[in-house]
Amino acid sequence: MATSETPRIPSPTSTPELATRLRMAVTRMARRLRQESGVGPEISPTLAAALASIERDGPLTPSALAEAERIQRPTATRIVAKLEERGLVSRASDPDDGRVSLVTVTREGRTLLKRIRSRKNEYLAKRLRTLEPEELTTLANAAEILERLLHERPAAR
Repeated sequence: MATSETPRIPSPTSTPELATRLRMAVTRMARRLRQESGVGPEISPTLAAALASIERDGPLTPSALAEAERIQRPTATRIVAKLEERGLVSRASDPDDGRVSLVTVTREGRTLLKRIRSRKNEYLAKRLRTLEPEELTTLANAAEILERLLHERPAAR
């Protein structure tokens, strides 16, 4: 008797094969979540990521933002300027060093991030509801492992 179960994907035979599959799956999921965020031309994925970093770790200097986003300092400065133009962040002098500016997320920025996250979460929750309990457990375990991998420092070569 035929079943409607999806076929099981064989286990990867090598670490490089698994790395390729994971990279492709994560890239596609990130792209889909960006599409589902519904922000359109209002804000690019790069600006949204920077805005989220500022909210999470802020207030930040442009240099600290560059480090957090792994981008060049001039790029971070341009990103901050674009976010500021849109009213999503504000800059103020650092009370400890007036030569340095600190960037914080504005109420408008927080509102936008909340909307983006809500739309992404709604999409993902809808998709997760189609899975079996065992699959949800597998994904929960995978999420924990991926988070750990993201926070590990690469080994010296």
